[in-house]
Amino acid sequence: MSKKATIGFSEEQAQLLEVATTFCRDKSPIEKVRSLLENERGYDDAIWTEMAELGWLAIAVPEEFGGIGLGVAEVVPVVEQMGRTMMAGPFVSTTLAAQAMLVGGTDEQKQKYLPDLCAGTKATLALSEPHGDWDLTHVECTAERLGDTLKLSGRKTFVENADTADLLLVSVSLEGAPALVVVERSVLPEGTLRREVVIDETRRSYQVTFDGVEVPASALLDPSKTTAALVHVDLCASLLLSAEMCGAAASCIDYTVDYLQTRKQFGKKIGSYQALKHPIVDAHVGYEQARSHLYCAAFNFTQQGEGEVATRIAKAQAGEALSYAADRAIQFHGGFGFTYDCDAQLYRRRSLWCENQFGDSAYQRAKLAELLL
Repeated sequence: MSKKATIGFSEEQAQLLEVATTFCRDKSPIEKVRSLLENERGYDDAIWTEMAELGWLAIAVPEEFGGIGLGVAEVVPVVEQMGRTMMAGPFVSTTLAAQAMLVGGTDEQKQKYLPDLCAGTKATLALSEPHGDWDLTHVECTAERLGDTLKLSGRKTFVENADTADLLLVSVSLEGAPALVVVERSVLPEGTLRREVVIDETRRSYQVTFDGVEVPASALLDPSKTTAALVHVDLCASLLLSAEMCGAAASCIDYTVDYLQTRKQFGKKIGSYQALKHPIVDAHVGYEQARSHLYCAAFNFTQQGEGEVATRIAKAQAGEALSYAADRAIQFHGGFGFTYDCDAQLYRRRSLWCENQFGDSAYQRAKLAELLL
C-alpha cells in the first residue's frame, strides 16, 4: 500500500456537482425540508421521478444493465449536495442496493433488477438488527430452504423508506453462513412494518419482521459472493454518508456565519467577538479537512487496500466535522438555538444519525488500526 495520499477530481464529478448543486438548492429549500417532516412518506415523489430522469440512479451501474457506466466516486458530489440541502428520499439506499446486486447478484438477477433500479424502482437495505453490531456478517435473521422456497424469520431495524421501497435487500443466515435475499415489498404481510422514532426526523425508518415470509429460491444472491457484497456495501455506505455529512457541515457553517454577521449584542455584530470567531474558523477547517478526505476516498475507492483506508478516514473525519459545526451552531444561536424553530437542531440530528450508521468514528478508527498496524 502506498503511503502517499492521492486526491483527484474527475470531469464527470465536476459536471455532476454543478447540476446537483442547482437541482438540490432549488428543489429542497429549508421550508420544503420542514414541510416534509410532517409528511408520512418523508420525501417528494415528483422530485424522485426527476432524479431518475436525470439518470442519477444509473450513475454507478454499467451500461450493459441500463446504467451510465461511471463509478461510486461520481455519486459522491450528488449525495454531497443532497446533504447540503437535507434532501430526503431513498436515493442512497437504492444506490447501495444496486451496488450489492452488482457484486453479489447472479447474471439473471442483474439483468432482472438493475435496469429497473436505474429507471426509478426504489430499494432499501435490511442489514441492521436489534443486536446493534456494525459487523454486517453478524446476522441473526435466518432463512430456511423448503424445496424451491426460502422461509425467513427474524427482525431488521433501521430499514429506511421500507414503506415505499419496491425491493428490500435482506441479509440472512442460511445454513450457518451470511447470505443476501431480494424481497419484494408486495409479499410482506400486513403489519410487518413498524415505524421507528429516530433522531433525524427527515428519515423514515422502520423495523421489519420477516417471520413466516417466503420467497422463491431464485431470490437468493450468489452465496459465494455474499462476503464481498457486504464489504462493498459497507464501504459504499461509509463513503456516501461521508459525502452527506460534508455537505451538511458546509450548510451548517454557512447558516451560522449568516447569523453571526446579522445578530447584534452590545451594539456590535456578535461575529466580531473572538470567542465566536475562533470556533467557527475551527469548524470551517474541520469541514475542509473532511471534504479533502472525502474526495481522496472517492479518488482511491477502487484501489485495493487504499480505498478502504481512505474511506474509513473520511467517515471518521466527516462525522466529527459535522458534529462540531452543529454543536457550535446551537451554542452560537443562544437560547433560540435550543428550540425546535432553529434549523441548527436539524443539522445536529442529521450528524447523530449519519455518524451511527455503518460505524461511528471510534469504530472506523478501530478498523483503521487493523488495516495499518
